[in-house]
Amino acid sequence: MNSMNPKVDFFFSKEGKWQKEYAKLRAILLDCGLDEKLKWGVPCYTHQEKNIVLIHGFKEYCAILLFKGALLQDPEGILIQQTKNVQSARQVRFTNAREIVKQERILKAYVYEAIEVENAGLQVRKKTTADFEIPEEFQNKLDKNRALKKAFEALTPGRQRGYIFYFSQPKLPKTRESRIEKYTRQILNGKGLDD
Repeated sequence: MNSMNPKVDFFFSKEGKWQKEYAKLRAILLDCGLDEKLKWGVPCYTHQEKNIVLIHGFKEYCAILLFKGALLQDPEGILIQQTKNVQSARQVRFTNAREIVKQERILKAYVYEAIEVENAGLQVRKKTTADFEIPEEFQNKLDKNRALKKAFEALTPGRQRGYIFYFSQPKLPKTRESRIEKYTRQILNGKGLDD
């Protein structure tokens, strides 16, 4: 069994809603022979320096996040894709320590499979820009404005996806349109969202 990392102790000792649950998850993950590191301010568990799983908490639940969860079999149907834009990682969520205790055997099986996936060098096939749906309002604008279309197509794939995500987020067409308006000049100047 791998040992606890003192750098990570603060996460488990600070006051908070999920402390019992975190302690249980920590014990399970260390029992799987993973190394404990602190990354992004949360406990992250690695195998041969590769990220396998991390522990994090939210208002409604705490969770483990399997970095390549999309590649796991998931016979129990417990893996959750946080948002539709998350391509690789999957969560297993808990609202109390009893659920964790009940699922310990299953969780370990998933973690061991995640280690196998990593050992085999499997990769999640990332979507390309073409796989993402361009919001109708933006597509209409691209169809009407050749200079904008050309400028958008000249952007790096990462910048294109950034705009597509950003323009797709609002539920209301009016909000989508105002975002598109606001960033048209930036696209024409060949800049990304954050430039």
